[in-house]
Amino acid sequence: MSGVRPLLCGGRWVVGSRSTLVLDPDTADVVAEVAMAGPGEVERALGAAAAAGRRDWPPDARAAALDAAAMSVAESAEHFAVTIATEGIKTIREARREVARTIGTLRLSADAADGTAASDPGAGWRGFVRRDPVGVVVAVTPYNDPLNLVAHKVGPALAAGNPVVVKPDPRTPLSALLLAATLLDAGVPQDRLSVLPADGAVSELLVGDRRVRLVSFTGGRATGALVRRAAGGKRLVMELGGICPTLLLAGTDLDRAVPALVDGAFAAAGQNCLHVQRILIHDSLYEQARAMLTDATRQVRSGPKADPTTDMGPMIDLASRERIGRIVDEARSAGARILTGGAPDGPRFRPTLIEGLPPGTRLAEEEVFGPVTVLERFQTTREAVAMANQGDGGLQAGVFAADPQAAMVLARELDVGTVVMGGTSDNRSDAMPFGGTGAAGIGREGVPYAVDAMTEPKTVLFAEPSWASPTSDPDWIIDASVNGQGEDLRSVHPQGIPSRN
Repeated sequence: MSGVRPLLCGGRWVVGSRSTLVLDPDTADVVAEVAMAGPGEVERALGAAAAAGRRDWPPDARAAALDAAAMSVAESAEHFAVTIATEGIKTIREARREVARTIGTLRLSADAADGTAASDPGAGWRGFVRRDPVGVVVAVTPYNDPLNLVAHKVGPALAAGNPVVVKPDPRTPLSALLLAATLLDAGVPQDRLSVLPADGAVSELLVGDRRVRLVSFTGGRATGALVRRAAGGKRLVMELGGICPTLLLAGTDLDRAVPALVDGAFAAAGQNCLHVQRILIHDSLYEQARAMLTDATRQVRSGPKADPTTDMGPMIDLASRERIGRIVDEARSAGARILTGGAPDGPRFRPTLIEGLPPGTRLAEEEVFGPVTVLERFQTTREAVAMANQGDGGLQAGVFAADPQAAMVLARELDVGTVVMGGTSDNRSDAMPFGGTGAAGIGREGVPYAVDAMTEPKTVLFAEPSWASPTSDPDWIIDASVNGQGEDLRSVHPQGIPSRN
């Protein structure tokens, strides 16, 4: 480690007056010392972002910068992977997968940089809808996916033409700072991007500033409530997690389901909003599934993150490890049976399976965010749906079934944002809507949908016949949106607006 790593503030790399140590959660070794933002850095970053938002950044330039950034990340993939694994919870294999997803996220963002559509508003009128940038976006990101979740906010924000200020978790800021440097080198204007590691008080100041038009947050529900209160009436896109179930219906192929379930339960040491926290098993399968899952869980290899044979890394810090221990101890005291694991192991928590969990315990009602999974038995599909829908909304659910028609019935009835057929809850498409129902979140991510949320639809109507001319090129409507921001349409295309009939 040499010197303090600067943060990115309104296009400038600055050190400021405060810093924090980034520790490897596996070894407690100091990885880096990173500058922390204070009120002064917040003011400079937001001032630069607000000024940048008033200047045009053409969509073709946005797409080119995001494409170039994707290429640069691909060329430096191992450097990014080592950074993720060193500062965070992921093994090197998991980190490499996150880098690959980040490349795809940036490419999807480049593809989404132009979002204009012609329309037919009715007889006697013509028009189109353009998507204008919403304004300054603040992105608050967690520690568990320190690169791809940043890309999922920054990529769409930039694609939509917005300036964006990122507030990464101060325990894992290095991946966000590395991505920011890559984006700047790829052509993103400096004043459109800031990365401010910060504590809670400074984060509240950032989120609450009147110049911010939209806040995109990924994290726990308790922190989400604080962010929502600080944001006031601003637009919000929030992914708040929940308890994700996976259902095994009668006739499920356990040889196929069990490996996927174990991976979904213990990837990232369970520190994942899509973590398989509950496995609901049809009574006809329960004994065999329990035996296979218990055996497979005992084979999960914990160890050094840099070892490519390691399956599961550490908890992010001691406080998280102790919290998981208290949750498991409470379940045990309430009468639950620990099938395997159930105790800390150095910086890790042992992969844990539990059955017979009584209702009313924290593990039954709260997202555990750790390597702990509960097995539950059901008799009928109706009972399984009722069990899965306990709570106040959900993010995702998985379904394994021998009968696709039975699985499709569950897709309609499960109270979640996404149902994964033939897989666990721990699967996500970066290009499709992603978010939860009820208390699990507000709005949807997924690159095209995040771009939509980060823009203002502006409808442009014009009356016939004074503006209609069949001799004009009908493609000009798209061209006007791509090349300009609110210019006088008649001066751009003096022949007028064509009929679309």
